[in-house]
Amino acid sequence: MPKSLVIVESPSKAKTIQKYLGSGYVVKSSVGHVRDLPKDDIGIDVENGFTPQYTTIRGKGKVLQEIRSAAKTADKVFLATDPDREGEAIAWHIAQEIKSDDKLFRVRFNEITKKAILDGIDHPTQIDVDMVNAQQARRVLDRIVGYKLSPLLWEKVKRGLSAGRVQSVAVRLVAEREAEIKAFVPEESWSITAEFDGKPPFAAKLTKLDGQTVKLREGDAAQAVVAELAGAPFTVADIAKKERKKRPVAPFITSKLQQDAARQLGFTPKRTMSIAQQLYEGVELGSEGPVGLITYMRTDSTRISQDALDEARVFVAGRYGAEYLPDAPNIYKSKASAQDAHEAIRPTDVNHTPDQLQGVLSREQYRLYRLIWSRFVASQMMPARYDDTAVDLACGRATFRANGSVMTFAGFTAVYTEGREESDTKADEEQEGSLPALADGQTLAARALLPRQHFTQPPPRYNEALLIKELEERGIGRPSTYATIISTIQDRKYVEKREARFHLTDLGGVVNDLLVAHFANIVSAEFTARMEQDLDEVEEGRKQWVTSVQEFYDPFARDLEAAKAGMRNIKRETVPTDIDCDQCGQKMVIRWGRHGRFLACSTYPECKNTKEFTEDEGGVRIQGDEVVDTPCPACGKPMAVKTGKFGRFLACTGYPACKTTRPIPTGVPCPRDCGGELVEKQSRKGKVFYSCSTYPKCDFASWDRPVPEACPDCGSPYLVAKGQGLVCPNKGCGFKKKAA
Repeated sequence: MPKSLVIVESPSKAKTIQKYLGSGYVVKSSVGHVRDLPKDDIGIDVENGFTPQYTTIRGKGKVLQEIRSAAKTADKVFLATDPDREGEAIAWHIAQEIKSDDKLFRVRFNEITKKAILDGIDHPTQIDVDMVNAQQARRVLDRIVGYKLSPLLWEKVKRGLSAGRVQSVAVRLVAEREAEIKAFVPEESWSITAEFDGKPPFAAKLTKLDGQTVKLREGDAAQAVVAELAGAPFTVADIAKKERKKRPVAPFITSKLQQDAARQLGFTPKRTMSIAQQLYEGVELGSEGPVGLITYMRTDSTRISQDALDEARVFVAGRYGAEYLPDAPNIYKSKASAQDAHEAIRPTDVNHTPDQLQGVLSREQYRLYRLIWSRFVASQMMPARYDDTAVDLACGRATFRANGSVMTFAGFTAVYTEGREESDTKADEEQEGSLPALADGQTLAARALLPRQHFTQPPPRYNEALLIKELEERGIGRPSTYATIISTIQDRKYVEKREARFHLTDLGGVVNDLLVAHFANIVSAEFTARMEQDLDEVEEGRKQWVTSVQEFYDPFARDLEAAKAGMRNIKRETVPTDIDCDQCGQKMVIRWGRHGRFLACSTYPECKNTKEFTEDEGGVRIQGDEVVDTPCPACGKPMAVKTGKFGRFLACTGYPACKTTRPIPTGVPCPRDCGGELVEKQSRKGKVFYSCSTYPKCDFASWDRPVPEACPDCGSPYLVAKGQGLVCPNKGCGFKKKAA
């Protein structure tokens, strides 16, 4: 008997679907894309309607042959690739190879469950050509930019560089934030806090003088107020109480999942999407076999199916009680630009609780599934309720305010609390806590009046969560592209991550300046957002993809020709300095090389002396070696920090007589008690991490920088750097503090 053929991208997805369909079907995997533009040529006929010239991807010839052979004997062929543009394009490319339109069908699954699979097979459709054209337009646009612009950067800056249509905009955002930070001038201000004994003790801040909002700009003014009020009694002038509700947030869309996973779990967007893909395609659950645990993870819609809403409400009522269940389901609006093609990211079965799966899932799978499950369940619960109290205290001509907030009903927070940036968290913490029982007219004596100096802070550098939020708000990229954007700008060395924040590299700064000067549209957030809208219109069938590409290409081609003639040639530029070469006495100049800017003798190649340097308002200075206290294990001389192809390391100052090197130590013993210590290393992609000095005997490794400081709460012998603070590495502890 002939069988039906089902084609998907992933082997694990194929395994899960095969379990549900049974012996009447053969499920095969394409292992991703099977055809693409050629690697060694632009592959686009620009003069003939931007016609793409697709070729079989290297290594996929055998896969395609197996698919064609299976299709010949199958009674029906179901193309069940992912339900997005990329999945539609893969289905279209496979259909072009099979060439049997009479038995080809397209099926789409938002979740890999038995019900969804069988329903999809029972109600097949056809390939959505508009979706294919939208993907084709994006691929052609990106190829044009890459193949036309990258050679120019090779010629003008250095070989091996590349430019991307969307990634270049992300680099510009980082560059503009860097410029804001450099231009920022801090403003001084002062606050005065009155501290009171009580049950519990509490504090109040000066808010008004003579009935006017107070702004103390100088320390002398603050000290004068403290002196004026010293010893004066405080009187309770007003007590205001109100109930505040904090409503749950919508289930995850892709961008919000990536942001929350970065904040709460420390996952990069790429890592988040990889783990989510595993949860979507199917995870082995013992006797149940492979089970798809979450719905499709690339979505910008907060919509939830009625069945899932009903299931969640039954679960909430049964697990937490009727008081946690709203009278009607909570419905969330998607943003206006959302395509709404798929549901929000949610568990396929809410009864698969994280606790039940903890022993089955890997640690990363469990943590991400728990985040997705918790947010979905919380989205269908009652708001949290708080009693907020604001007390005004009069002292002479001054008014102080004390705020307190006490949770009276946990609501959705019994399940989930959204991850937040440090500045937001600090503001919330200042509001939390109860006040003692106070009465109108009550007189109090302050234990202390404390003036404190403050300075306004520059905008924070982007981390993964903040950069994705910025891209999303500006309409740059789509759910399927955020992770690629973030990883690409790091891989290209245009930005680097230090202490969990993105810093613009010298290379990124130079390339961004050149692109801003000569390709205004390429690095324009507004223009790139309009291109995304164009692609959406192509997908909706309201615009021809060739028209969209032509509208982009015409001004780009003009800019390209102008840039070839007018762009600065960084490779040939030298910047003179007043520094003398210590080998020949001639002046040194600043040049560009593979690893950025460096000092070189102006007589090169006769004199090949080079130096690293630093540059600030005082000018250019040779960067001396950072000598550390660690003695050379071979000769006893001090060691110094050097930078090489594989990152930073320690080298003996007795070089070249002594050539001893070693990794940079952190001063933290390996937590596995193996006798080693944690040292600084660099991955193949240039990312700094920390591992045991006894590797491969001990394979402990961490992305977070360990700090030799004991945790005061649990006694952990070290803390780790996270963002702008230090946290305890022990999961159950939760200690954190601001870095010195």
